[in-house]
Amino acid sequence: MNPRDSDDDRPAAAAADSAAPQQQHPHQPLEWRFAQVFGERAAGEDVQEVDIISAIEFDKSGDHLATGDRGGRVVLFERTDARDHANRSELERQDVPITRHPEFRYKTEFQSHEPEFDYLKSLEIEEKINKIKWCQLANNALFLLSTNDKTIKYWKVQEKKIKQVSVMTLDTSTVGNGATSRASTSTSVPPPNGGCSEKSDGLNGDLLFPPGGYPSLRLPVVTTSQDVNLAARCRRVYAHAHDYHINSISNNSDGETFISADDLRINLWNLEINSQSFNIVDVKPTNMEDLTEVITCAEFHPTHCNTLAYSSSKGSIRLIDLRQSALCDNHSKIFEEHEAPGARSFFTEIIASISDVKFSRDGRYLLSRDYMTLKLWDLNMDSGPVSTFQVHEHLRPRLCDLYENDSIFDKFECCLSGDGRHVATGSYGNLFRVFGSTPGSTEVTTLEASRNPMRRQMANPNRPTRGTMTSMAHGVRRGGENLGVDANGNSLDFSTKLLHLAWHPTENSIACAAANSLYMYYA
Repeated sequence: MNPRDSDDDRPAAAAADSAAPQQQHPHQPLEWRFAQVFGERAAGEDVQEVDIISAIEFDKSGDHLATGDRGGRVVLFERTDARDHANRSELERQDVPITRHPEFRYKTEFQSHEPEFDYLKSLEIEEKINKIKWCQLANNALFLLSTNDKTIKYWKVQEKKIKQVSVMTLDTSTVGNGATSRASTSTSVPPPNGGCSEKSDGLNGDLLFPPGGYPSLRLPVVTTSQDVNLAARCRRVYAHAHDYHINSISNNSDGETFISADDLRINLWNLEINSQSFNIVDVKPTNMEDLTEVITCAEFHPTHCNTLAYSSSKGSIRLIDLRQSALCDNHSKIFEEHEAPGARSFFTEIIASISDVKFSRDGRYLLSRDYMTLKLWDLNMDSGPVSTFQVHEHLRPRLCDLYENDSIFDKFECCLSGDGRHVATGSYGNLFRVFGSTPGSTEVTTLEASRNPMRRQMANPNRPTRGTMTSMAHGVRRGGENLGVDANGNSLDFSTKLLHLAWHPTENSIACAAANSLYMYYA
């Protein structure tokens, strides 16, 4: 992705914004519009593997956005309408329509990880960024964590004034009383082996000094200019703590600690200490042949520093309390939905594996994404999800084909809006879906990561309630040779998938990644 190649539809957006306010009625479906794109590729242009975006994250304020790619780079964007954004909350309280959508610009980029090789295990460690998490700001500096499969790094990005060495003002052409200082270009015959030069005054005989000497000698001086430059510096490296690939990292609300999770363990770190970590969850059995499930994702509670949740490949989410014991072998709550009798098949466990878990901003709800569905859980009710949103139900007849081309193992992320009224996740064909999560809502919107997001819009089906398996496959061309068809009968390309997306923490704005391009939409 070339982050400097940005474009938006400001004339069109201005006209659209004037027609509809950003704050929608709670029961009115959101109307999504294209805002910006960074790194848009031309038709027929090949995408380099290292440029494909692999992580997206807004900071808590929503004024900064970070992306990571498979080449180990982290790219930062900043909001350009920050001054208008400062008065946004006041306008919202007065019910004044806000006529501008969030606009971002490229800020800086840096190389976070490099490819490595583990000589002990003969294992190549790729530089791909798996996750990015923002940390608390301090002294006008940005702090963030980034990780690949094995190593976590703590970065500080800060504006620094450029320091320059002032040029010596001594004129070497004329010195003192007009005498000329020059270096002789005459060639001298070197002395024979073992001999010595006739000039033994200890100075270079070819360098001529003026008779009166130099009247003054000004040494170089380092000066600070008014120009500033963004510098990214790695403050700490947290390494050698995971035997398996790191799948997630999460900051604690205390601002001092964070967790990192791999397939079998979750470690607790202090941001200031990189020499040790504490293992708080360990699901590795004594005999690896007894292994039945692995950890797929872990997330800290947004306000309770002692609570975290982690998901498993069996479709369950465990809530643990760090106050109970040092090693949290026992969970305080478990959230899982039991399958219907007789519905088990070869693909049951594969499609039940949870690929992402997110807390709502107030910490009351949990959103989980498995291959087929989105599920919304209430922390106070562990009997089952309060809502289930069908995402890939129309692909159920094609699970065998999806297994053969490995698409069934794709890990889709999910996100919630800041007010908790909507949830979103990605799909194939660079599509993503937004669901209304309020009780009784049937809102379902399918958008495409392009300049015209409504091009693939489908009719909104009724959202299935908890425990039902209402099929959306009525639009699938049953028996057709084309594997890729969505719920509306449109062809899908399984090589183009929208895995990563993030919702702005305070506004209805979504950033999503389609290969090497970063698209932004607002409602």
